[in-house]
Amino acid sequence: MCNIRVLGGLLSAHILATDSKNRLTPRAYNNQLLNLAEDLGQRFLHAFDSPTGLPYAWINLKYGVMEKETSETSTSGCGSLILEMGILSRLTGDTRYEAAALRALRKLWNMRSSLNLFGTTLDVTTGEWIEYSSGIGAGVDSFYEYLMKAYILFGNDQFWNMFHSAYVAVQKYFRHGPWYHEADMRTGKATYWQLTSLQAFWPGLQILVGDVASANLSHREFFHVWERFGVIPERYLLDRGVLHPTEKYYPLRPELAESTFYLYQATKDPWYMEVGETIVNSLNYYTKVDGGFASIRDVTTMQLEDHQHSFFLSEMCKYLYLLFDDTFLAEQSYIFTTEGHPFPIRSAWHEKLPNTYIPSNWTSVKAENQASHVSALTLQVCPAIETSTRENSAPVVESACHVPDIHDYHRCKRDEDCGVDSTSCRQRTCSMAGYCGLWFFIP
Repeated sequence: MCNIRVLGGLLSAHILATDSKNRLTPRAYNNQLLNLAEDLGQRFLHAFDSPTGLPYAWINLKYGVMEKETSETSTSGCGSLILEMGILSRLTGDTRYEAAALRALRKLWNMRSSLNLFGTTLDVTTGEWIEYSSGIGAGVDSFYEYLMKAYILFGNDQFWNMFHSAYVAVQKYFRHGPWYHEADMRTGKATYWQLTSLQAFWPGLQILVGDVASANLSHREFFHVWERFGVIPERYLLDRGVLHPTEKYYPLRPELAESTFYLYQATKDPWYMEVGETIVNSLNYYTKVDGGFASIRDVTTMQLEDHQHSFFLSEMCKYLYLLFDDTFLAEQSYIFTTEGHPFPIRSAWHEKLPNTYIPSNWTSVKAENQASHVSALTLQVCPAIETSTRENSAPVVESACHVPDIHDYHRCKRDEDCGVDSTSCRQRTCSMAGYCGLWFFIP
């Protein structure tokens, strides 16, 4: 939690304070947040002092790992460090942070089953699994998320190879129609048929892959649950069609809003803005109090409890705001961490992008003497030509394989209305929402 909430927040705030659009003057800001982040990162390194290199879940920030500290941790706890620690290394020039996180991630990957599945909890001293049943929810969720986002942010093929194998395994062994149940990592057999509120992040992740059809299908089911209860309960038993008897609460989790934001960005379907409006209205009606917004103790009675998690501000409010006003994203591509902190996609941080330019979008790149064109997302190189430009301006590199969509606004009724993507040279297809894009479906 401290990594994704505190370290990620410090790093993101430092970047925003020093970027060209929001830059603070040296008198107002002199890397104070980065200094705090580096101090915290140094304290974090003690967590990796285990026989396996997997980090302890709990450390004392002053003294390190305490005597008789528990060696049990979660898959997401070990596998959701690479973004923040990687950025810290890039900003400070100290490679220890990324190296520790990467070593832990590789160790965790080597613990996968022959089915490319993972458990939920493990022992960092022995490297053995404790809980073999897992899904895409609590204890595992951000592990999958960080594999894909690390690939986008850093461009290392190993992250894509890990994610692709894990994603296919999830779709094969966990998916049942629009729902995702839990399964035993050793056999792939279903263990628990239940919806957990954290699963609602999955459609947003699928958007980054381009699996929009699957994302839309699951998102609609999650939203139906929201409409039924007014919010999403922490746990719902799919096989019995009832709430979990002891986990009826709603701690203001933002995952449905997050996926709604991603789906709207991918499709521009106004229906997702209506979903966002429903979420806002529910929060105002059920959870708003004088001092903020309160968690719900029981969704059947809507009884409140005196608690507001930090992720309500860092994620829920942010994604809902960006859903209705995304001008912040207009001139820069960002990856959002699992706690909703934006990190810019920079060529200097990306192993596959030339340092001489930063893509302004995925269809054209302005660069000097640039012979080829690379997408930070797909890493697919296309044949390119330099189009004529105005005198004294940099040439605009366009893909030679580019075929425009029939309509400038990219709406479509059938696949034939869509052209060929200029970045990846792949055929664009018509989405369920009626927009051309690089959509694909994994059954």
